[in-house]
Amino acid sequence: MPTALITGVTGQDGSYLAEWLLGRGYRVVGMVRRASTENFERIAHLRDRLELRQADLLDQLSLIDLLRTVRPDEIYNLAAQSFVPTSWSQPVLTAEFDAVGVTRLLEAMRLAAPEARFYQASSSEMFGKVRETPQRETTPFHPRSPYGVAKVYGHHITVNYRESYDLYACSGILFNHESPRRGREFVTRKISDGVARIKLGLASELALGNLSARRDWGFAGDYVEAMWRMLQQPAPDDYVVATGESHAVQEVVEIACGCAGLDWRAVVREDAALLRPAEVDHLVGDASKARRVLGWAPRVSFPELVEMMVRADIERVRRG
Repeated sequence: MPTALITGVTGQDGSYLAEWLLGRGYRVVGMVRRASTENFERIAHLRDRLELRQADLLDQLSLIDLLRTVRPDEIYNLAAQSFVPTSWSQPVLTAEFDAVGVTRLLEAMRLAAPEARFYQASSSEMFGKVRETPQRETTPFHPRSPYGVAKVYGHHITVNYRESYDLYACSGILFNHESPRRGREFVTRKISDGVARIKLGLASELALGNLSARRDWGFAGDYVEAMWRMLQQPAPDDYVVATGESHAVQEVVEIACGCAGLDWRAVVREDAALLRPAEVDHLVGDASKARRVLGWAPRVSFPELVEMMVRADIERVRRG
């Protein structure tokens, strides 16, 4: 039975990845931070099948002790300060988790588990002010947020440890991926939750920022399979994971409202206060390498994804 360690196991991706690995007979260990309030909502249905152990990306020794104790075959680093707007108000903390934290975990791996295979969660936000469309593995980075900058560091330090110490270390450059488990601060979930509340009479409007911003949105449950496939290859490498389709925020709104029988023009309000200091206008990924080498392809379509999220939120809000 192979052992997988997941940092960020309580997040959207961590919960889907844990399900995927448990379904393949893995022993799954989740790293959790000591916190005054613990949020295990996304993994509640898995708690009796997971091992949870405390450690922190801000504490080097805790990571070394964790790896020595767990002895993982695969390490998935999904823990991060992952909300882009927060990275402007907390840029130093974002760098500690998303940049230096990656270094601490790689260093712990070098010292305590050099035979393990490592996955780093890179991000399409690294491309930022894009130099070419669609974006692929060779597209230059030009991040437009402290989050994007920190992720570029995390990406490059993963490559550096792979080349310097001959570690099996991969990065998945994942474009936006959503689900009913997405945090409610993210725009797609903000929309599905807001539409559900309007549908059920608990709200009258939904305030959003830039409706014309375009992203490449896929289903998180599909994307965790690509993470696993990366670590099954003979040699480590980096891969873009994306649908290859670009959609505007307004399209999410239109499908979500249509699913709930609402007129989006009557319930959505653009709020300039919600605009980013520096916007990333058009991200769309070229995942042809992942399709060719990993045999991976997304299964859930964009409309199916939005409707899945709206239906789940209507059901959740209705239950109270």
